[in-house]
Amino acid sequence: MTGHPGEPYEGKAGTRPANGPDGMPLVLEHHVLTSLLGAWALAACAPAEAEAVEEHLGDCGDCADEALRLREAVGLLQRPESLDLDPGLRTRVLDSCLERRPPRVPVPEWAVAYDAETARLDALLQDFGDAEWRAPVRLRWYEADEASSRRTTVAGVIAHLLTVDGLVAVALGLDDPLGDAAPARPTPSDRTETCWRTARLPPDRSVRAPWREQTHALVRTVSFTGDGTGRTTVPYGDFELPLHDAMLDRAFECWVHAEDIAEAVDYPYDPPSGRHLHRMVDLAARMLPAVLEHRRLHGLASPVERRLVAAGEPGRSLRLEIEGSGGGEWLIPLDSPAAKGSAEHEVAHVALDGAEFCRLAAGHVPPREAAAGQEGDRAAIRDVLFAAASLSRM
Repeated sequence: MTGHPGEPYEGKAGTRPANGPDGMPLVLEHHVLTSLLGAWALAACAPAEAEAVEEHLGDCGDCADEALRLREAVGLLQRPESLDLDPGLRTRVLDSCLERRPPRVPVPEWAVAYDAETARLDALLQDFGDAEWRAPVRLRWYEADEASSRRTTVAGVIAHLLTVDGLVAVALGLDDPLGDAAPARPTPSDRTETCWRTARLPPDRSVRAPWREQTHALVRTVSFTGDGTGRTTVPYGDFELPLHDAMLDRAFECWVHAEDIAEAVDYPYDPPSGRHLHRMVDLAARMLPAVLEHRRLHGLASPVERRLVAAGEPGRSLRLEIEGSGGGEWLIPLDSPAAKGSAEHEVAHVALDGAEFCRLAAGHVPPREAAAGQEGDRAAIRDVLFAAASLSRM
């Protein structure tokens, strides 16, 4: 239908055609965008309208909340059919909202990666049916320099995340998802085995709700308390991490296991954003000197070739160069956790892609196959790559 000669075309009230004379994207008023949310949730918008709505969701928190509620409602009404005409649509929209939407209660910078990764995983789980929840998943990690694995299901992975995130919950004074089922040791693996062993029935889709509620509770708690919780430590049984690092560790594991799940159901899944990936790499790099020392004490790493370096003094170092998203450089002290990385004492250089380094630290890439580039002391390179793989756990 066309307008009268000399008058602009109008379709829905307040809209302009997708391909107007100026060739610019559709510009809609707020009340019009709000009225389109239902159609957008049903994937019934014209392409230009959908683009305008998705652009708006990154700026308007109220509309983003309403859009997610509508999508969930449509999913309940039409569960047998996926709403994802484009498999990457939900991820793109969610990423845009997470990057651009100002939160009502600011999330501490050190908890933003956890908030983002749990939201991304929840979006992946949104349309799963019973068959997907029962899909087999193999958890992988390195132990004593050997590849280890444990078979479970998608639901079992979410139960694992719920249980290990419980370590942070307990440290913050929240309820332990294990309840009274205390494991022999408070390690992630023992907690997970206890969860799987004591459940009346194998985990199913019902585990999603308590897992998601706990992730919200963790983010809400640290957001309201802010840096007041910064000195809290989270015990992992064999070691402990400051709360800041523990939240980043949980974000890392959430992403790694989301990739495991996506692979199991043949669904696309992207790495974290560059700034979050950089923080994950930084955490692993900061942990490497202590891991090297632990491995050396157990005969798994090369002995120190000369006397130990005094605390704070420069010593032999390996330059870890991370390329691509999350990139940067770290000088890893080789002879003592207390030593200072030094460019003047650099004896080796390793270059890897950011996502590949994280997968190495997750036990998903064999150490001998991880490095894109190596130069210098071969023993030092081997020690660091195997130390990175030994950061992994179930």
